[in-house]
Amino acid sequence: MHQPARQRSPHFAALLLAMFTAVLALLPSGCANQDTQPEFATTHDFAVPASLKPNVEFWRKVYAEWSRSQVVVHDDRYLDLIYQIADLPGPVKASYTPQQRDFVDRLKLSWSERLQRLSRKLASNAPLTNEERALKDKITAAGGAAALINPAERVRTQRGLRERFRRGIDISGRYDQEFREIFRRHGVPEDLAYLPHVESSFQLNARSSAGATGMWQFIRSTGRHYMTVNSQIDERLDPFIAADAAARYLAEAHRELGSWPLAITSYNHGVGGMSNARALHGNDIGSIVKSYRGRYFGFASRNFYAEFIAARHVAMNANNYFPGNIHYEPPIAHKRERLARSLTINQIAREYRVPAYELIRANPAWLDPIRDGRAPVPAGSAIWLPTDQQSSRPKKQPAPDRPLFGARQINGSSPEAAPQALSMQKPIHPKAWRRAMRLAVNHMDSFSGIAGTMRINHSPLPFMPRPGAEA
Repeated sequence: MHQPARQRSPHFAALLLAMFTAVLALLPSGCANQDTQPEFATTHDFAVPASLKPNVEFWRKVYAEWSRSQVVVHDDRYLDLIYQIADLPGPVKASYTPQQRDFVDRLKLSWSERLQRLSRKLASNAPLTNEERALKDKITAAGGAAALINPAERVRTQRGLRERFRRGIDISGRYDQEFREIFRRHGVPEDLAYLPHVESSFQLNARSSAGATGMWQFIRSTGRHYMTVNSQIDERLDPFIAADAAARYLAEAHRELGSWPLAITSYNHGVGGMSNARALHGNDIGSIVKSYRGRYFGFASRNFYAEFIAARHVAMNANNYFPGNIHYEPPIAHKRERLARSLTINQIAREYRVPAYELIRANPAWLDPIRDGRAPVPAGSAIWLPTDQQSSRPKKQPAPDRPLFGARQINGSSPEAAPQALSMQKPIHPKAWRRAMRLAVNHMDSFSGIAGTMRINHSPLPFMPRPGAEA
């Protein structure tokens, strides 16, 4: 009988191949064939100091060039110091498979060990191999002699986000027009509407392990300061109300800090933290990123503004980065109404002749007690009604006596006559409501799997970012 040759595991072979191809990455930056870096659009509000451009360029590649099948090994402080770009083994999904997680861990460990050997040789003036000399030159080209100090401690991995970012651009079509109007209303730059690309890739129900919730990623304590957040209603999950809260927060942060780069960074690090940074290093975001050593000013905070600038650049030039592959979803057509009295979801459905599942889909801030019919929507609450299901205001519902947030129709006019009313007279079992909710959320957020791969920086800060990064 033929005896098959002994084979190494596929994992070992994949790692060996990845390490072999890494030699190409060791060429000094000046010798590599590099694409011309784009000019990032700068304005008075969103300046990009020269020291920050390598960071912005790194995140541009994360969002627009590197796919989720690729993992990048890099220095976490000198972001133009790329050690290797490796292809993940096996099928590519939203999250790493156990095999891929093991592959990435081993890849990171191998580079840490390689850099430790280099540091030991440099400390003892031992002769370097050709590969080690190339590695040393690459490090110093990126960060000077200071970058040779403990480089093994700065090894980080980052998964590409090209597919996720492109899908986020599609989804942004639902919200962009209204977000911009909200920001203009609060006197802040309307391009801040690009922030969800950094925070959640426009995922409606994004949640972090630190408790940040929704497209705009407010934690509960900060959310309560700007919105209704309780056991029945969580307005952090309503993208339009949360956008209004984000606009108010950013306006306040800008008044306090006097700089949009600092105000934007405070969305991750807090106004207090950025006030401390400004007191030490002034208003220049480049100096703060380079020199500030606050206790919680880690990788996420250092890079938040650069990520925003990169996301803004890619989204503004989406058709150049994703030619023929951008399909903006249509804006959401809805209208805001205020309830004069408490009503259950069944009662609202009857009053406005709107199917319950449409109400659930239009009001993502409603939690289980309201969706299940166990609790009413309180009197005075403003609710969203889809305009394609909109009927005339019931006579028993008087017009509100104060302005509503977004109290106007968006994108389209109300129909002259309401569609045939669905029979909603019989109470629906809670399980049916929960099933309707799942269907509604799935419809709104078919781009799933983001939350499972978000990298969360554990810190007691008011806002938590994240794209799906892998540290």
